[in-house]
Amino acid sequence: MSLDQDLEELLHNLQCRIERANQPNWEADWNDAPLPYKLYRGLPVVPLSSEVPLSLTGRRTPSEPNVETIGHFLWYVYGVTGVSQSEDSIEYGEEESFPIHSYRRFAPSGGALYPNELYLYLKLYDLPHGVYHYDAAHHRLELLREGNVDRYVERALGNRCDISSCFGTALISTRFWKNFFKYNNFSYRLQGLDAGVLTGQLIETAKRFGYESGVYGQFLDTALNHLLGLDEDEENVYSVIPLSVAATNWTGTRSGRAGVFSSEELCRELPAITSEHYERSEKIREFPMLLAVNEASKLEHTGDFKRLGTPLWAGCSGKEIPLPEVRSSSYDFTEACRNRYSPEMDFVMGKISQEQLSSLLKRVDHHFRNDLDEHIHDREPRVSIYGCFYNVEGIPDGAYAYDHVSHSLREISRGDYRLQLQSGLSLDNVNLLQVPLCLHIIGKKDYNKDTLGLRGYRLMQMEAGLLLQRLLLATSAAGFGGHPLLGFDTTLTDRIYQLDSEGNTTLIQIPIGPYRKRAWLRGDLLS
Repeated sequence: MSLDQDLEELLHNLQCRIERANQPNWEADWNDAPLPYKLYRGLPVVPLSSEVPLSLTGRRTPSEPNVETIGHFLWYVYGVTGVSQSEDSIEYGEEESFPIHSYRRFAPSGGALYPNELYLYLKLYDLPHGVYHYDAAHHRLELLREGNVDRYVERALGNRCDISSCFGTALISTRFWKNFFKYNNFSYRLQGLDAGVLTGQLIETAKRFGYESGVYGQFLDTALNHLLGLDEDEENVYSVIPLSVAATNWTGTRSGRAGVFSSEELCRELPAITSEHYERSEKIREFPMLLAVNEASKLEHTGDFKRLGTPLWAGCSGKEIPLPEVRSSSYDFTEACRNRYSPEMDFVMGKISQEQLSSLLKRVDHHFRNDLDEHIHDREPRVSIYGCFYNVEGIPDGAYAYDHVSHSLREISRGDYRLQLQSGLSLDNVNLLQVPLCLHIIGKKDYNKDTLGLRGYRLMQMEAGLLLQRLLLATSAAGFGGHPLLGFDTTLTDRIYQLDSEGNTTLIQIPIGPYRKRAWLRGDLLS
């Protein structure tokens, strides 16, 4: 079997047969676990204000940011916002238990391991222009490379954005070891989802601060890793998000006629930088499959960048159930972030009104500016929301597809699917019999590999993660809890939704509903 076939089989197993994707007899060494954040040593630092605004409603009037407002922005995006301690038994039913300590951020992460890092190229009037790392542990910026690199970043994006008119550009990376130590090869799927969740949190935060943003998932990989001084065997850039308050050309610049060029050419324009960082783990095990699939997914020539045509509505043609019209009201973003909760055995059954369901789904915006679409606001999403409903007022129990254009449900089949969904869980840590809404995010089974190659898998997972974060924020604003799950039988859910004939598959399962508070110690890190 060729390497390409091995990697395609890996991606298939990550989606459908998780146990086959991982190395056998894998055990996490928690005594040698990595830190959930990257700590640089010996770099110039810029402390950021911890006096963050405690309410964000609506959208601010756009204005050029300074160091203080960027500090507020970064805290909402990826700052350490709380710490918690809970008791958990080694196995359910055992008397012996142990405390679990977690440092929390507003963007959720699988196992609270946060494999992503956040870098920024900033041009503020009260800060030296340059490339910075956001040190979440100390809420500060660390200067990696000083100077204006507009043209470099612009060219790394294939001259598809006017970086000179942007005050900043965020770069989200993945550090492989940060969750590979626990999840083995399955971490590749998680890293894409987590990068998407963080991207979603960044976009939603940018809206509240009055910033315009766009997401670029295609770029010259090695060139941007070179810009940040990353060791590609440890860490790689996953997405790039320019930020602007002024009018910006998001699709191309006048220099876009410069033709095709490569990472190798671009890297020669900037000297390499080296920096030291602290890695708590004393023994880092090898992850050859992650490096191989990452290498095979790289884009090293601007001619490799692709666009996708407008996808057709992927939902079914079943009976349409219009949802009640609700005003798309703004909500307190801070409260939604602070109250976001992932119940496990804490769900309690309650009746959901059509107005509550309508309001929740209406708040989930499917549109975002990105580099795959020809047009932004006229497209169908590449990932969709389906759901199995029980005890929803005026809607028969059953499986449905959500049509965001008409704001309606399309009936697939009727019935109570809770027991089937429960049987499909790999770990019985959620009681789905107590859950009225079990939503699923649906994507293409072949992840558009004919057009995007193996890069398409990562891009699909990131887009699913972005939609997931918007859904979790809307869930929190509605007063419910939502618990993302990946340990479920996709064959079962695909059969429930009759997806095989459409070439689609289930990416994430999210039980949503009322819940009781868990017994834990929890403190918010707020000024």
